[in-house]
Amino acid sequence: MPNIKSAEKRVEVIRKRTLRNVRIKSALRTTIRRFNEAVGVANQDGTEDKLRAAIKAIDKAVTKGILHKNAAARKKSRLTKKFNGRAG
Repeated sequence: MPNIKSAEKRVEVIRKRTLRNVRIKSALRTTIRRFNEAVGVANQDGTEDKLRAAIKAIDKAVTKGILHKNAAARKKSRLTKKFNGRAG
């Protein structure tokens, strides 16, 4: 346990930020999983909407500092390739 008041505050701030980051990261993984499930289904209605939602969530994670921009670009590229590959 920290003895200094500023250190106590830092612990609390870090705890709040960690919870926020976990929440955003979990939502990101959920949208990506929903897209992957939609690609696997024979009925492709709504797959493009799920791709857009996943890309939006990835971009939002970058602006919040959860993902690095290159990691986000890689994820978006892979999702788009998967979406275009199933159409062909």
